Amino acid sequence: MSVTQSPPQARKLSPVFQRADKPAQLEARSFSIWLNPAERSYLEEQAGDAPLGAYIKGKALADGLASSRKAGTIADRKAMAKALALLGQSRLASNLNQLAKAANIGTLPLTPDVEEDLQDACAHVWEIKALLIRALGLKS
Repeated sequence: MSVTQSPPQARKLSPVFQRADKPAQLEARSFSIWLNPAERSYLEEQAGDAPLGAYIKGKALADGLASSRKAGTIADRKAMAKALALLGQSRLASNLNQLAKAANIGTLPLTPDVEEDLQDACAHVWEIKALLIRALGLKS
C-alpha cells in the first residue's frame, strides 16, 4: 500500500453480528478454576443450597453470596415440591373463583355435594399452606 492510498474499508457486519455498545465497567468476565473431586465435593457441601459459583464468588469477595440471583432458602424441598404439585394438579383457584361468583350473585345452591366440594377445597388450601410454611422454614 502506498502512502497516498487510504486503508481498506472494513466490511460492515450485519446487525445480528455487531456487538452492543456497553461501557467497559459493565462487561462481566468469566474466571475458571480447576478442582479435584475432593475439593469440589467439599465446596458443594459448604455451599449447601446456594449455586456453587455464587458461593465461591461470595467467599472470594468476602461479601456473602454475591450473586444477583439469590434464591430464598428452602428448608424442606420435598414439602415445596409436594405443594407445587398439588397446585399444579388441582383447579383449586378456578373452582373457588366460580363458587365465589355464584355465591355473590345468589345462584349457589348449598346442596350436600356443593358443601362437600367446599370442604374439600378448604382442606386442600390448608394442606398447601402447611406445606409451604414447612418448606420455607416458617412457624405456623
